[in-house]
Amino acid sequence: MTIPLVDLTAQRRTIQTELDAAMQAVIRDNAFIQGPYAATFEREFADFCQARCCVGVGNGTDALYLALRALGVGPGDTVMVPAMTFVATAEAVTLTGATPAFVDVDPSTFTMDPDDLCRKLVPSAKAVIPVHLYGHPASMEEIDAIAREHELFVVQDAAQAHGATFQGHPLAAFGTCCCYSFYPGKNLGAYGDAGGVVTNDAVLAEQVRKLANHGRTAKYGHDFPGVNSRLDGLQAAILSVKLPRLDLWTASRRQVADWYDAGVAALPDIVAPVTGPGAGHVYHLYVIQCRKRDALKRSLAEQGIASGIHYPTAVPFLPAYANMNHGPEDFPVAHAMQSRVLSLPMYPELDEMQVARICAAITDWATGLAGEE
Repeated sequence: MTIPLVDLTAQRRTIQTELDAAMQAVIRDNAFIQGPYAATFEREFADFCQARCCVGVGNGTDALYLALRALGVGPGDTVMVPAMTFVATAEAVTLTGATPAFVDVDPSTFTMDPDDLCRKLVPSAKAVIPVHLYGHPASMEEIDAIAREHELFVVQDAAQAHGATFQGHPLAAFGTCCCYSFYPGKNLGAYGDAGGVVTNDAVLAEQVRKLANHGRTAKYGHDFPGVNSRLDGLQAAILSVKLPRLDLWTASRRQVADWYDAGVAALPDIVAPVTGPGAGHVYHLYVIQCRKRDALKRSLAEQGIASGIHYPTAVPFLPAYANMNHGPEDFPVAHAMQSRVLSLPMYPELDEMQVARICAAITDWATGLAGEE
């Protein structure tokens, strides 16, 4: 049997009846764009995040873009972005007309390195976007302290970190706002694109809401030019079905991670992920490092085990940002990660026997490699 990287079908089987009823209700009520189902999910997710406000938007990239725009970030400004993340983090900055400035990541947690943030800060910096990569929260106390000292907005990219905590506090307790993606493969995923901005600042939330809806407060009352990025009712209803199960799914992910840790942590040439002090990791991905990553990936595929690479090219080295002329020496940790990181199958429905099979395949490969050397 093939083991996929993510198995959305396994999850859907457990909630199919509720999903069908929720989607039928939206269709019956013709509540397709925003509307009562979107408003309900916004309240529910704000409560889950222990925050005052949630504004549903079209996707996670828009959540970042709209938050930055609502904070007045634009041409002439610089936003600090970790070098290792999905391109959307930097892309959202570019879309505002501001300039991303990249920061290296911590070699253990893969999240923004606060020391390098201090080194890379420029006078034009207006905001910082810590990314909770793979579900591991960034060092928010240090980043918040740096932001306060330099009067920076803190816009968290929590696209992979639904339910993550830091020092026992929800992510919404830190920074200016949190931006979420509800892309289908996320820990809390819709069945299409969706996103949200979570904040304790009601004024910011209202500005995001207006920007996302053509800059208006009434049907034809447009206060300024905005965009069209609204959460639709079907996706909101689906998310409302899934949200009550998120804590249980997170516990299952952590159990899978524990099984992986026990199975691969001591293997030659395999570096298991590390959870930093005070971090409440939610394991959107379980990412190992391996010097001969591509060979291991091929070996797993031959045995019917899927794996992924998140991400094969750090953002400063993508063609989209080639004009910035960065070299490996600028971000040595992110550059090294490119050729070493490998994401193993991770989803709540993985069972112990499947994880044991994956670990056995990795063990056989790593042991054989050690014997060759």
